[in-house]
Amino acid sequence: MVFIRGFLLLLAAFPVFNAVMGQSAIPAPDRSPLDVSYYPSAYPLLKIQDKAKDGPVARVVYSRPAKEKRTIYGGIVEYGKVWRMGANEATEIEFYKDVTINGKKVPKGRYTVYAIVQENNWTFIINSETDCWGAFKYDAQKDVVRMQVPAIPTSETVELLSMYFENNAQQINFVVAWDNYMAKLPIKI
Repeated sequence: MVFIRGFLLLLAAFPVFNAVMGQSAIPAPDRSPLDVSYYPSAYPLLKIQDKAKDGPVARVVYSRPAKEKRTIYGGIVEYGKVWRMGANEATEIEFYKDVTINGKKVPKGRYTVYAIVQENNWTFIINSETDCWGAFKYDAQKDVVRMQVPAIPTSETVELLSMYFENNAQQINFVVAWDNYMAKLPIKI
């Protein structure tokens, strides 16, 4: 009898326990997963292997949407409008040391990076406001620097939005590639 009462009490308490403990359900995975790219490439891995000669210069944190048979440029990414360069939160770029973009010194720190895409060129925008969702509250008054660069056709379709840094003599290029185009923002280090 004691066993049955204990069992019934446990059954009665289960919904309360479940309600209290079940409040933090695991969210569904995001369709546009977060990604990070460093310069130098794979810096965290180099660091733990004791192969990093110096600290990182830059990193970008962004969400990677997929093309999924959609029209990207002139469709999802509207020509002539500020684009958050990804999905979800606006893309953030961090410089670990002072850099120069378009002849202007950009102090080390964390920034949001946007773009205005046209058919033949992109205008990269480095903005001082961070922790933004999308470009809904973009404020041009907080722009640190802008630079227009050519839109470069890719040889293959890039299914997932990709951002990375490439070394180019005395500078690095911040490369953004998606669908059938890429753009490169030169950054002097």
